[in-house]
Amino acid sequence: MDNNETKKASLKKMKNVALSVLGIAVICFFVAHHYKIGWLKAISEAAMVGGIADWFAVVALFKHPLGIPIPHTALIPNNKDAIGQNLGSFVSDEFLIKEKLELKLDEFDFATKATNWLKEKKNAAVIASLVVENVIPGVLKTIDDAHVKKIIQQQFEIKMQQLNFGEWIATGLESLSKSDKQAQLITNVLTVLAAELEANKMEINEKVKKSTPWYTLGVADKKIAEGVFNGLYEFLNMAKEPDSSIRQKINRYVLDFIEELKSSPEMQQKISSLIIEFTQKEEVRDYIGSIWLELKNAVIADLEKGEESKIKLNLTRMIGDFGATIQNDLVMTAKINDFIKIDLLGVLLRNKKAIGDLIASSVQSWDKKEIADKLELEVGKDLQFIRINGTVVGGFVGLVIYFVEQFL
Repeated sequence: MDNNETKKASLKKMKNVALSVLGIAVICFFVAHHYKIGWLKAISEAAMVGGIADWFAVVALFKHPLGIPIPHTALIPNNKDAIGQNLGSFVSDEFLIKEKLELKLDEFDFATKATNWLKEKKNAAVIASLVVENVIPGVLKTIDDAHVKKIIQQQFEIKMQQLNFGEWIATGLESLSKSDKQAQLITNVLTVLAAELEANKMEINEKVKKSTPWYTLGVADKKIAEGVFNGLYEFLNMAKEPDSSIRQKINRYVLDFIEELKSSPEMQQKISSLIIEFTQKEEVRDYIGSIWLELKNAVIADLEKGEESKIKLNLTRMIGDFGATIQNDLVMTAKINDFIKIDLLGVLLRNKKAIGDLIASSVQSWDKKEIADKLELEVGKDLQFIRINGTVVGGFVGLVIYFVEQFL
């Protein structure tokens, strides 16, 4: 049974109680009249008058008694427009006052209530669900992919042109040169070169053979190739030795290159230009532009996981953490309450007349029968006590009048 049905049942029950009390008075009247009991007759007569009068008064608020259009009955439906206007004026004049609103807003403590609500995991999950199920998909659908890709490419190029790669490389190399990592790096490079030389020995032989004159008949090819290969291999092995003259020259060359790169804007510009030129290649531009599609597809795929969505889980955790953090920050809590208080207070005070008019127009738009039925459903149960009291009090007054009459 819903709330309205419960109220209707309670109203009907109280009406039956009030009618039963009046019925008892009627029965007492007939008993007193038959057996000539004076005091009971006085009680029952006065009780019937009081009960019927109060029944008329209660019914007259909501409808015409017995359906008869007696003047000044059905007061609420016939005066609903005036009631709405007076109610709107009463709310705006009596409730929407700065002093009263300030007290209520101070008592409400919006920040504490909001943070208490947010830090509950189930509440944070509700908000996260609204975001991942409605906000994010809606935003993704409205975005023009081609436009976003173009913006990403343009912004990437702008940022690249603003960076001094030469200076960055010089700083990185200088930091490397001051540690033992430079020596290890050079050794690793030389080791790789030696390995590549060994792996390409046959190709070196072929290159030498193609470069020697035909009239040597290939006799000198092998010796020349062996000499070139052994010379390069020995050079690389010597260079790997930390104390070798070749290694010292390489170190010196690296240091000179770093110093020149640090002090030469022209060289820095050349390096930056080379890198920027590389980033402007079609393949690089396509890759940069594809970042958005990859990100978008990753987001969509994650959202499709439902309760297992990492975005939703992280958003839920962030919302809960936000609520807990704000709750423990008294300064922030006070600022939020002050902001809400000032902002909401301003809105209410600026629109107090509009709020009153809204209440009035809302009441005026209601159907007469509908408003009568709604109000009777809300307060009719308590109004039945007026009928009961009228019957009982009327009987008591009748008894008093009877004894006074007998005394006189």
